[in-house]
Parts: sequence; C-alpha cells; structure tokens
Amino acid sequence: MNLFKDFSKGIWKENPVLVLLLGMCPTLAVTNNAVNGLGMGVATTCVLIGSNFVVSMLKNLVPSKIRIPCYIVIIATFVSVIERLMQAYAPTSLYNALGIFIPLIVVNCIVLGRAEAFASKSGIFRSILDALGMGLGFTLALTLLGGTREFLTSGSLFDVKIITAWTENFMLPSNAPGAFIILGCFLALKNHLNFRRSVKRGEVYIPPQGLNCKTCRICDIGDE
Repeated sequence: MNLFKDFSKGIWKENPVLVLLLGMCPTLAVTNNAVNGLGMGVATTCVLIGSNFVVSMLKNLVPSKIRIPCYIVIIATFVSVIERLMQAYAPTSLYNALGIFIPLIVVNCIVLGRAEAFASKSGIFRSILDALGMGLGFTLALTLLGGTREFLTSGSLFDVKIITAWTENFMLPSNAPGAFIILGCFLALKNHLNFRRSVKRGEVYIPPQGLNCKTCRICDIGDE
C-alpha cells in the first residue's frame, strides 16, 4: 500500500502543478499546445527518475553540507543526456519550441525538491516510484493545460484540427494572460472537487502535510 501511495500521490493528491504549484515557469511558458506540454512533461519525468535513482543510491556517501551542489551536478548530467537525445531524435519543431526550457530543468524545483525531500531519505525502488508518479502528474497537468489552450485558440488538439470551421485563432489562450487564467480555472476546479469529496466524507479538506518550507530546507543551505 505504501508503494502505491508513493506512486499515486503525485498524480492527484500532491500534484506538483495543481497542488504544490511547482515548476510554474515551464508550465506557463511551453504549454501553448498539447504536444509541447507532453514533450516537456516526458523530458522532466526522465530527469526525475534518473536523478532520484542516483541520489537514493548515493545518499549515504554524500556529506550533508555539500548535498545540494551534488544533487545539482547529478540533475545537470541527466538533463544534458535528455537534451542530446531530444536534439537527435525528437521532432525539430518540438525541440525548438521547448528551447531553453530543456536545460532549465536543472533548476526546476520539482526535480531538486524530490531529490532533497524524498530520494535522499528513501530506498531506490521507492524513489523511482515517487519520481514516476510526480513526473506523470506533471506531464498530465502540462498536457491538459496545453491541450485546453490549443483547443481554445484554434479548435485543434495535438495539431489536429477538431473544428474545421474554426478559421480565426483566438489569441488570448495562447498568450501568457490566457495561461494564467486557464491554470487558475484548473486550480479552482481541483479545489472544488477536493472540497466536495471532503464534505461527502464528513471531513475538512486539509492540504498535503509535510510539503512546505518547514521541511524543504533548501533555503537553509547557506546557513550550514
């Protein structure tokens, strides 16, 4: 049951985008269509899995005072590998669209946060499940946001025209203000669903515990 919880929590209960509000830069910047959202999510998931695996494997060998620099080096290595693979095998349009946001995965707080908060304290298998769940939740959120923006802009989905009579693009969803508005609607809908579920159970909805500044400690690294 604990293994399933490690995997499933990132998909809904602790979704990095819809609950924890992490990785907002790529979430808002590259999700102007579903393909870009899916590509960014898959790339981040691969980095998450690789970095969590290595961090968990080396957790007892890395001195605590230099753990964050070590984690960044590990993450940067996997980001470089993923970037080269995408440059070689991914469609050119997708690689160009993601652009600088691929190397910026190095500083994505989702990746570094999972390394510090989970992988450095857990076994290899649990760390991989955590990375897979968080990555899947991130990918689903980006793809859903990108698909919604793409459909509201041009009536298409995954570059396939769904409404052929839609000839004039509606530019608001494809630009930054539209991204903020649509993401806000998603957050409101998720909070509403969580609230309704809590009411049916006779419970009070409480946000995920233990995933906040009190337990992150990344900002305290300069004081050590």
